[in-house]
Amino acid sequence: MKKVSKVKLVKKSAAGKRAGGTRAAGKRAAGKSWAEKMNHPPKPEVKTLTRPKGANFPAGKMLIPTPKLIDETVRKIRKGKTRTVVEIREELAKRYRADYTCPLTTGIFLRVVAENAEEQREQGAARITPYWRVLQKGGALNQKFPGGVAAQARKLKAEGVVLTR
Repeated sequence: MKKVSKVKLVKKSAAGKRAGGTRAAGKRAAGKSWAEKMNHPPKPEVKTLTRPKGANFPAGKMLIPTPKLIDETVRKIRKGKTRTVVEIREELAKRYRADYTCPLTTGIFLRVVAENAEEQREQGAARITPYWRVLQKGGALNQKFPGGVAAQARKLKAEGVVLTR
């Protein structure tokens, strides 16, 4: 007999949207604040994969970073400069003597860092982590950052970064 997983049904309004409306871009769902998410997990960890687990997870030593580690690395990027997420992952792997850094957690934690920075800005912080200086693989802008690619482009242009297509 085939095993079927349970699915949670979401009620939809007459307009076909989820009940309760949609949340604005960059706003978190109820639960932990972005600042609270910065503290979990507490320490980076190097795991050894004895077998590959897909194309992005080859066998070898894989660093699982933390949001704070990503934040610390992004804060080192100077005004007017950019780094790709791939460069950041390579730097962290080298620092922790791993073969590579987990691409999945790096992306998730980079988003946490960006959202936390905007949360701090809203609370009046004078300096925040310059997450907009991080580009995707190949130099593309990151649509998952607060405000999307338009906001990232504005911030980079304000720092003198020349954007090309």
